[in-house]
Amino acid sequence: MKIGIDARSILNPAKGDAIGVGHYTYQLLRHLLEIDTENEYVLFFDFRVREKDVKKFSKPNVQIRFYPFSDYKKYLPGAYSEILGTATLQKENLDVLHSTSALNRIPMGYQGKTIVTFHDMAAFEIPQYLSAVGRVRDKAISNMMAGKAVKIIAVSNSVKDGLKKNLKIADEKMQVIYSGLDKRFFQEPEIDSSKILSKYDISKKYILFLGTLEPSKNISKLLEAFAKFKDQQKQKNGGKFDYQLVLAGKRGWLSDEYPQMIKDLGLMKDIIFTGYIIGDELVPLFRGAQFFIMPSFHEGFGMTVLEAFATQTPAIISNVASLPEIADGAAYFVSPASVDEITMAMNTFANDSALREQYRIKGLEQAKKFDWEKTARQTLEIYRSLEKNKGFF
Repeated sequence: MKIGIDARSILNPAKGDAIGVGHYTYQLLRHLLEIDTENEYVLFFDFRVREKDVKKFSKPNVQIRFYPFSDYKKYLPGAYSEILGTATLQKENLDVLHSTSALNRIPMGYQGKTIVTFHDMAAFEIPQYLSAVGRVRDKAISNMMAGKAVKIIAVSNSVKDGLKKNLKIADEKMQVIYSGLDKRFFQEPEIDSSKILSKYDISKKYILFLGTLEPSKNISKLLEAFAKFKDQQKQKNGGKFDYQLVLAGKRGWLSDEYPQMIKDLGLMKDIIFTGYIIGDELVPLFRGAQFFIMPSFHEGFGMTVLEAFATQTPAIISNVASLPEIADGAAYFVSPASVDEITMAMNTFANDSALREQYRIKGLEQAKKFDWEKTARQTLEIYRSLEKNKGFF
């Protein structure tokens, strides 16, 4: 069987370090190639990726391809996407092509069997928290890719329900396959945590948020809740406040508003922006936190919650979308719409070390259920099912 995988989200110079879809694609590929030596794989990378960067995927049953004629894309975007893109894929004579994200557009002209992974339904479920251009684009591409796919992988039941509700996708066309969790999050960090804290000027106990700084992550209400938490802790502790809020992640849409909001709330000395965190720094940053917090309005899966669990960091998270499903009682839930609930949760965790310990233990056990090899094996079964049912698609 000849299996094509769109790997353009990995090592994409235009999008920076691999996050989200890039991480999913990398881990899925790595584990598929470990467990499957029988089938042939064709991996499609962005044309700007250097050949030496993809050597890690070199195997006897792997072919690396780059999208050609890329220098003409700015002059002929439609032709590039359709004619050249279709030709690039079609000439490989694939049995199945897997697009690892619904937003990685496959040319309409491509007629081969396609599997598409959907990671979230944010454009449909929380359009008010996305830019107008972004939500229109995401809805259009999602509609097109859902219609083109012969099989859809949803990373959670929440995403599956969203596909059914918003795009009217039949149950039999979809399968839920949870993402895995990188085993390094269970291991002791190789970097001394004190070096990480010093690097980012973290000098007190801290609450950690990790994710893109944008409206969908509910940063504004998090800041409001932290300001209330500060006031209440000062009242309780005779004017002392020994917490910082660490906002770790790259800046996204409308993130320029947050510094002024922080100033208005009197939090200038209490908030740390780290920017994008490289892989080796994640584990010590998690482990050093008093607790993790993610009051998002929507998450298709919530990988950072599992990362917190694996590093034995108790977590406060939203009670919406996929988060109750993925956490399964191992986190403290709050309504993302309620500043008071978020504040109360912060106070509860700050004041009750025994409760934090309970959630630390629960979280670690929950994280152990998510394994990339299991994800790869379930995905491989979908590939094989399409080969067995050639006449039905």
